Amino acid sequence: MVTKRNAGSFTYDGIETGGERVAHEIEERLEELAQTGHGIEKISVIGYSLGGLISRYAIGLLYSKGLFEKITPVNFTTFATPHLGVRTPRRGYFSNAFNALGARVLSTSGRQMFLIDTFRDTGRPLLSVLADADSIFIRGLAQFKHRSLYANIINDKTVAYFTAGISQTDPFERLDDVNVNYLNGYEDVVVDSRHPVGHKDPDSLPVVRQSFSVGTRAFFRKIPTIAFFLIFVPIGTTLLLSNAAIQSVRSRQRLRLHETGMAGIDVKGYRIPLMITSARQEIEDMYENLNNRQGQDYLEAGEEELASPTQQRTFSFSQKADPADSGAESTVDEKSEVKLEFPTLALTEHQFKMIEHLDNVGFKKYPIHIKNVGHTHAAIIRRMDKPSFDEGHVVARHWLDHFEI
Repeated sequence: MVTKRNAGSFTYDGIETGGERVAHEIEERLEELAQTGHGIEKISVIGYSLGGLISRYAIGLLYSKGLFEKITPVNFTTFATPHLGVRTPRRGYFSNAFNALGARVLSTSGRQMFLIDTFRDTGRPLLSVLADADSIFIRGLAQFKHRSLYANIINDKTVAYFTAGISQTDPFERLDDVNVNYLNGYEDVVVDSRHPVGHKDPDSLPVVRQSFSVGTRAFFRKIPTIAFFLIFVPIGTTLLLSNAAIQSVRSRQRLRLHETGMAGIDVKGYRIPLMITSARQEIEDMYENLNNRQGQDYLEAGEEELASPTQQRTFSFSQKADPADSGAESTVDEKSEVKLEFPTLALTEHQFKMIEHLDNVGFKKYPIHIKNVGHTHAAIIRRMDKPSFDEGHVVARHWLDHFEI
């Protein structure tokens, strides 16, 4: 079943509204099947991009209504979903302005994904509530036998690796400096999350990268941001905000119909206690490209206590065993183990808590290395039938190989 009620600009209406629509659509479909004599015993949920967050909300509603007492939840998977929101892990005036502006481009959904909303009477962002250990959403998610996620490690201009992969570090930020390790049978695409990267011989590092100091590279990374504020803001802000205003008005109209039950859904049944395009597309593409070039900031010395205790900053890796040693059952030579340490991203307190709670419920995480396209967000699910997206076939094959029917 492919849900249809959040198509097009309806994604502007927020995760809560989208989740209620999906929950209602699922219940309607189950009722239709029951009336034709088809009893459903198992259910699996797959969410792509924002659909992963909407799915998590819908799962909480279905759990609270007792659906999982009658139907067994089996697989839950997300592809390129911004579990931690899309707020850039950057500090300073430019970054704060960028996040503030971005939050207003996508109406209600934008405010929620940039974590500036206040959800109902909780005093917290919706995504924070969605990941709360005592919420119906986490309890519903915990009912699934398998939980997994797939996250692009590079060139996803819509959803960065750290948020799709629920990670407070990014071992893939400088791929030229490391060797990427892949899962057997899915080489060059599906990364081994246990040992994602290995040490690269300094002699093999590109001379160009070594010739620049850290400060120089940081300056060059900021050039697109500076250009954005000097050029795009004076010229493009009017168009961008005008489009945002139009979409916000339309979204509010749809939300009024939704709240009054005139959109075909009795929302009272879902308001249960939570705790226990063309012009638009051009603007969004421009924003995504800028966001992708911003780079990332990290926690400073003495701030590590803010980080999630469920994740480590250090990745260990080992050399491969000698293939000539036919008696070797493992490919790891423990004596040659080396460790790489990566700094903690400058996330918000809410984001660190989300990481902790989502890690505690448990996810199998699969980093994805797609190289044949400049924007990997669509390629991870091979959204279009073209040769440059063929690496998405490997992702789909891995997912199907681990899908329990």
